[in-house]
Amino acid sequence: MSESEDALERALGYRFSDSDLLRQALTHKSHGSHNNERLEFLGDAVLGFVVADLLYRRRPELPENDMTVVRASLVRKDALASVARRLGLGQFLRLGSGEHRSGGFDRSSILADALEAVIGAVHLDGGIEKAAALIESWMADPIETLDPNDLKDAKTRLQELLQGFGRPLPEYTVANLSGKDHAREFVVQCELTDTQEVFRANGTSRRAGEKAAAALALASMSDQEGQAGQTVSDAAKRTPQT
Repeated sequence: MSESEDALERALGYRFSDSDLLRQALTHKSHGSHNNERLEFLGDAVLGFVVADLLYRRRPELPENDMTVVRASLVRKDALASVARRLGLGQFLRLGSGEHRSGGFDRSSILADALEAVIGAVHLDGGIEKAAALIESWMADPIETLDPNDLKDAKTRLQELLQGFGRPLPEYTVANLSGKDHAREFVVQCELTDTQEVFRANGTSRRAGEKAAAALALASMSDQEGQAGQTVSDAAKRTPQT
């Protein structure tokens, strides 16, 4: 075993019986045909299962939809790349010369894929329990602390809020589109159909504009709730006690 592999094992907190599995997990497809793509496929499945299992056991208060939101946040590429950077995984990757010159050792997609491949390699080398322990050591804190409401985009939160009040869903339309193909600007409006309130916002895509308009609608509803609460409070203060 090389010194670099030994250093990575110390960082992982796991010692491989089959060091070839670790080398394969660290090998990008640009380096050769014996690469980490199959291990990545396996590791992705193991990761999804383990995170779901951890959420089920550690967050019993979360309904299914919220569990889905938190799991998606934990297994997205950027989150996995962040874990890979904490481990210093990039310095151990085996890349083709082109990927190496272009900074592939710090590219989020390559780091995330390599981390999933390492998970797959640990699963094959030591079993699901070892792989689960590794994943839990990386994700225990966010699993305990993440608030699904903080992870949902404005469109989702607006939809859930309206549904909670038994109100119809908002309607989104593109009010204006300008700019060249590579620099489009969308003006999107979000209409609350039962009150005919309309909120407009700009975005570089229709989806971005919809999220921005939904955020304005949410802010307005929050203000209205606050004003209503203050009115009730003031009325209570003026009501004589019997």
